[in-house]
Amino acid sequence: MGNRSYLAVILAGFVALVFSMSAFVVRETDLAIKFRFGEIVRADFGPGLHFMTPLINNVKKFDRRILTVDYPAEQFLTSEGKILRINFFVKWRISDVARFYTSTAGGSEEVAARRLGEIVKDGLKGVIARRTIQQVVAAERTEFLGEVLKIAGANVGGLGMTMIDVRVKSIELPEEVSESVFNRMRQDFARQAAQLRAEGSAVAEKTRAEADRQRTETLANAYRDAEKIKGEGDAAAADIYAEAFSRNPDFYAFHRGLAAYRKSLGKQGDIMMLAPDGEFFKYFKESGR
Repeated sequence: MGNRSYLAVILAGFVALVFSMSAFVVRETDLAIKFRFGEIVRADFGPGLHFMTPLINNVKKFDRRILTVDYPAEQFLTSEGKILRINFFVKWRISDVARFYTSTAGGSEEVAARRLGEIVKDGLKGVIARRTIQQVVAAERTEFLGEVLKIAGANVGGLGMTMIDVRVKSIELPEEVSESVFNRMRQDFARQAAQLRAEGSAVAEKTRAEADRQRTETLANAYRDAEKIKGEGDAAAADIYAEAFSRNPDFYAFHRGLAAYRKSLGKQGDIMMLAPDGEFFKYFKESGR
């Protein structure tokens, strides 16, 4: 019984060993190649658990994510014959793992980076040679980098790689042109700033004019409404006076006389010289009777 248990343990261990040697896992971030005695037999594994024949097959995995390679500054000639030192980096990934393996000495990322750098440098040389310093440094950088990406991308396809992006990190200008380029850029920025200030002043002036127009219109409308209300009040007062006169002419005449006295003698220091028998004192005389 003890021997059987011992054999069962040995058999289970052997099975586990065989399973561990024959099974392999491909992750979402992996690309895998299966070999048979050093020859590629399969390179299209998807994520998950896979199997192989131990001792006959072996598997090698590669990173399928986007990789970034930073290159030191290199010298390039412009169309003016000036030397620029440009530091750039490249983003790339493996597109065909079998071709990548055979074209990079067994899938060496170091070899891949070196070959990729040579292709990008050749593209940069050709593109920069057709442009001036100003075009490379300022407005057309995006355009010429897009051209480099297109040229280099077509050449790296045979290596089983895909270029994602090419970017310039820094550009060192020759000493004799650094000052002139800086002055030109400063003038461009000053011109743009002056244009923006002029546009801002125009907008501000337009806003002030619109505010003045609205203020004038508001005051005119208020004056019109006030005059309308005043006219309506005067009309109502006239109607009241007319009705009072029709009912009691003497009282109306007396009220109008008081209003005339108040208006004439309302201010301090006013002096009037009137005849005693004038019309102005008519009601005072009548009230004294």
